[in-house]
Amino acid sequence: MKKALIMVCVLLFVQPLYAQSAKDILKQKTESQLQNIVNSSPFLTGMMAVDLTTGDSFAINQEIIFAQASAIKIPILMEVYKQAKENKFVLTDTRPLLSTNTVAGSGILKAMVDPISLSIRNYCMMMIGLSDNSATNTLIDLVGFKNINNTMQSLGFKKTRVQRKMIDQPASLRNEENISTPDEAVKILKLLYSGMFIDKATSDEILSTLQKNPVENSKLAKGIPSEVKIAFKSGGMGGVSTEWGVVYLAKRPYAVAVMENYKAGSEPEDVISNISKTLYGYYSTIAKATNYGVILE
Repeated sequence: MKKALIMVCVLLFVQPLYAQSAKDILKQKTESQLQNIVNSSPFLTGMMAVDLTTGDSFAINQEIIFAQASAIKIPILMEVYKQAKENKFVLTDTRPLLSTNTVAGSGILKAMVDPISLSIRNYCMMMIGLSDNSATNTLIDLVGFKNINNTMQSLGFKKTRVQRKMIDQPASLRNEENISTPDEAVKILKLLYSGMFIDKATSDEILSTLQKNPVENSKLAKGIPSEVKIAFKSGGMGGVSTEWGVVYLAKRPYAVAVMENYKAGSEPEDVISNISKTLYGYYSTIAKATNYGVILE
């Protein structure tokens, strides 16, 4: 009898420690919504999101390696700024656009008729703002595959690799793809947001460049109100859609990466936009609410 009484007392004491809060249940509902979006797609989807204030996160297939298409241009941009900081060149230095780097796909430089030289910074703007593949190939030549990948490795990103230039089908056939994971993409964005890549000024300039992307090119932006700023880079090619972004939600800014592959045939409702809408709904609610769910506008 005494032993049973002790057990009851222990259970009464321990039970509150495992009681869920309303916020825990809201997060579980959001996790379920995200999983349903991913499960409803016939394609493979991975995603990662993290609150840049509290670390509150969501993850599905976050460790899977995905081909990146143009989203890989973020690590390339980072290496350009790193080498500029190391005085290997100045961002105002000019470089000619070589015919060997002029390729099809997104961008405007492929349409240039006369010889052209641009500053390194302007090539960066072309690479990000217009997703220009010819500008990207010029910058890869400038900084080198090995240096980009060594920098990623030194930062702890073992699965993020630039292995080919843009529009290089023979390399793709050899499985030499530009790759990353949702987990590493978000960690890269978090590094930039925290001002820890080289220094705060450099990190901020990189994010400022990403903010100059036209929002109509962003699937993430379709899931958030138009007045909320986003720094992003999207990518797409045969069977692949990707997007990395920092959403500047007041009080709850967050980083998110969504990646899809094996996309063939007719596409279902936009997975990336739906994931973005669900994440924004959760983080914006948490940003306005007390721990007891009272909404404070």
